Amino acid sequence: MARRLTVKKSNALVNASYTISLTEQRMILLAIATAGGKADVPLQINASTYADQFGVTRHAAYEALREASLTLFERRFTFQEDTPKGLKTTLSRWVSHVSYAEGAGYVELMFSPHVQPLLCELERKFTHYALEQVSALTSVYAIRLYELLISWRSVGKTPVVHISEFRERLGVEEGEYRRMTDFKRWVLDSAIDQINQHTDITARYEQHKTGRSITGFSFSFSAKDLKRDPNTVDLLTGHTDAEMGKPRRQIITKKKAEGMARPGESYEDLYRRLSRDYIIKAA
Repeated sequence: MARRLTVKKSNALVNASYTISLTEQRMILLAIATAGGKADVPLQINASTYADQFGVTRHAAYEALREASLTLFERRFTFQEDTPKGLKTTLSRWVSHVSYAEGAGYVELMFSPHVQPLLCELERKFTHYALEQVSALTSVYAIRLYELLISWRSVGKTPVVHISEFRERLGVEEGEYRRMTDFKRWVLDSAIDQINQHTDITARYEQHKTGRSITGFSFSFSAKDLKRDPNTVDLLTGHTDAEMGKPRRQIITKKKAEGMARPGESYEDLYRRLSRDYIIKAA
């Protein structure tokens, strides 16, 4: 079974514009999840880890990593930051180097100097999620859309995103899917279907028009109601619902609980507030 890994990204990186292949996206996510906050050092991604995390054969993982190592260095992204002098737009490479070890079955990469602080200095605005939530997604558009949605998890909905900006955020190239029917069929609807089938949220969208033309989309989403087990041990009380005579409660991880905290709320206060409706477990 794949080891549980968590992805953390600055919201500037979540909202960045870039085009990337599925394997390259997966490599980057694995590197982020395994970096442990040390994004300024070379990181190794093993084919065995890739295979376990994304449910492919070892041979397929070897080939995917080898091919992606040949193209990842050329990938670039654009991101924006607020500065005292106004909005700053930066074009950067993802990695400063990437190499594939023939026969050993691993890729080594190092994130570029512009990427490193977007992964490590996350005290203020960042998005985090369990890598397993996107492991079954086979569309890069679905992965990007999932990240965009959960960056708004505190409110469960997004503002209206103009179609041109939305295409850039998903990494749809300028000449691709220009007809709205094609864009919705092959990009948007497909991504929503994968998210709803394979992740921990259920999402829907609303299209917005100027005259007769669709000019933007907004999204709303909610957490799925996971199966509740009265015999699951609560992380903080050490007891199950059955032992305490309580009705079944939804099971959430400590990390998810922390994501539901109110500004300035201590963990003890957070637990007291959530414990009526949730069991909080370690992982």
